[in-house]
Amino acid sequence: MLENTRKLKEWLSEQKCRTLTTALNRRNFKAAFCADGDAAASYILKEAENANSIGFGGSLSVADLMLTDRLSALGKELLNHGLPDLTAEQKRTILQRQQSCDLFLSGVNAATIDGCLVNIDGLGNRVSAMIYGPEKVILVVGRNKIVEGDIADAIERIKNDSAPANTRRLNKKTPCAQTGICCDCDSPERICRVTTILEYKPSATDIHVLVVNQDMGL
Repeated sequence: MLENTRKLKEWLSEQKCRTLTTALNRRNFKAAFCADGDAAASYILKEAENANSIGFGGSLSVADLMLTDRLSALGKELLNHGLPDLTAEQKRTILQRQQSCDLFLSGVNAATIDGCLVNIDGLGNRVSAMIYGPEKVILVVGRNKIVEGDIADAIERIKNDSAPANTRRLNKKTPCAQTGICCDCDSPERICRVTTILEYKPSATDIHVLVVNQDMGL
């Protein structure tokens, strides 16, 4: 019985992923279903072959794929502003260069089942690079990011699930980092500052979206 339950849950999550993939393609994104993280990593490595500079948006979904060593071994220049011991000026330079890199990699905070991508940023560097600048953008969407409701439900998911965990990960002094519950704070270290909704692929940006039938990131 337990095995049958697991198989049914896997089947259901795959159908949701495939539904989202179809919806994203209808909205002009280049979307692909990936059975697992390994398939997503292989896709990215293939797309990265002709890229010299690769930017990382600070995504745990991308970090879960463990690509940095493999991309570095290929001689790629990795633009990662999250490296330890960077000075403020070094970090600023990397953030700026991400806006015009050959390939930008990131996750998303939530995706509605009908194909809208919703993100909330603190600086805005991640969402701005998604929208315009890099030669190519690849976004990783784990099945846990799929919301069956509307954009308001996607924002609620981000505020209640992603943001509290991320503030704690980033050692921010916000109420949600202590309680795990969003109170729409006005803390100086608040990370919910820039909300973007990609209803369709931005017209001048080559965006690939990998919908992964595996939990990815927060």
